[in-house]
Amino acid sequence: MTFIKSVVRKYWKVYVVAVVISIILDSIGTLSFNIGLGTLTILPMVFATIVGGLLGPDTLKLFDLKESKLGGSLVLVALAPFMAKMGVSAGANLSKLVEVGPALILQEFGNLATIVISLPLALLLGLKRESIGACYSINRDSNLGLTTDIYGPDAPETKGTFAVYIVGSVIGTIFMSLFVNIVASWGIFHPLALGMASGIGSGSMMSAGAGTLGTIYPEFSDQILVLGGASDMLTGITGIYIGTFIALPITTKLYKILEPKLEHFRKKKGVA
Repeated sequence: MTFIKSVVRKYWKVYVVAVVISIILDSIGTLSFNIGLGTLTILPMVFATIVGGLLGPDTLKLFDLKESKLGGSLVLVALAPFMAKMGVSAGANLSKLVEVGPALILQEFGNLATIVISLPLALLLGLKRESIGACYSINRDSNLGLTTDIYGPDAPETKGTFAVYIVGSVIGTIFMSLFVNIVASWGIFHPLALGMASGIGSGSMMSAGAGTLGTIYPEFSDQILVLGGASDMLTGITGIYIGTFIALPITTKLYKILEPKLEHFRKKKGVA
């Protein structure tokens, strides 16, 4: 209890500002905009992420680095009630999970397609072996541990993984909220398929994606949360094996094939 009091006394500003931001943005509610490609629905959580980032040490400097790190560590605490709600919903919709079970398991193989898109782009931007670690997965905690274990903490592959890990932590929830809005507005995919796809192995990104989809498709909101949570859990379990035995070897092989060709293309075009 003494420890808790000391932490609260030391970082009271973080807690107070978080409550104020939450109250203000929740009172504003969800906003929708027509952006041409479709309807963009922005949840209060996205605005809160942006505002919180602006208050950090690199912009408005309301918080110093220690306070910012504390805020990052509280993300899992804030997500805990949401994850508990998904667990309760999963129990109530167990038959639905069993029905789509094979799709939940096999969808992890679909994530391999991102390698084909991201690796050439990384090489065209001038990355070397960093592109292997950056492009083989979404690069969350388990992937960072995997790359560090295989290549070592100072290897370029690990630096690539860590770079994407940081970027995903900063703007991942914002990107997911915006991206699912655009894809949902196309009307191509079923809401439950989009809910399943939002479970990419990151609790915060899944929450942003599934929460946005639940606002767009209120009649499917509970099922979207269930499938998103189950998909996220399975991705965390199967993703480490897919990454170890399939994704990393494929990315390494493609790197050896593409890197000389794209480097020659970069030099030919005079790209530094």
